[in-house]
Amino acid sequence: MEVDPCPSTSAEQLSPKAILPKIDEDNVLDFPHPKEKIMEILDNLEGHVEKLRKDASKLEEEKDNILSSLDTVKLHPSLNDLIGLEKDEALRYLDRIATRCMTVDVKVFTQRDKSQEEALHQVNHLIDNLVVCLKTDPDGAKNRCLTYMNSCSSQLNGLTDKHFESVLLGCTIDDQKKVKKRLHGLLRYFDKMGFAIEVD
Repeated sequence: MEVDPCPSTSAEQLSPKAILPKIDEDNVLDFPHPKEKIMEILDNLEGHVEKLRKDASKLEEEKDNILSSLDTVKLHPSLNDLIGLEKDEALRYLDRIATRCMTVDVKVFTQRDKSQEEALHQVNHLIDNLVVCLKTDPDGAKNRCLTYMNSCSSQLNGLTDKHFESVLLGCTIDDQKKVKKRLHGLLRYFDKMGFAIEVD
């Protein structure tokens, strides 16, 4: 019986280079390192988180504006012109809207250290005192609100309050922006109520 001879095997066919698949080095550069891919995904997710925080902050502000508008309506002279059942109906309607608005709970938390917490507490205390002064000295309260507002701006538009400014600078950037928006809302409220500004 004849046996077929083994096919000849050259040294080139047995070499390691002949066994491994051919790699195109140019194509390898097109595939990012796993770490780069992960970082790209995380960068995209961080962008989505920042957008989420921004959108939530807008909703917070919109809710505050609605509640502020309801307060303005409640104090508006036209409401006092209503009598009897008409006024009761308007007040019930107003309270129903306010209650409905309060069912929306949107919170954007800002990370703060101890000193920033204390600074924010002081700023809120100063603004709260300003609001209390509305009942006894509305014109003075508006003038002080203007000095607080000027203290939030890098451009000098009038008198500033140095104490308020120094305390505000101890707050986080996010809190500084919120304080400025709160003061801006107060000024709009003053304008709606027709309070005058004293000019020195």
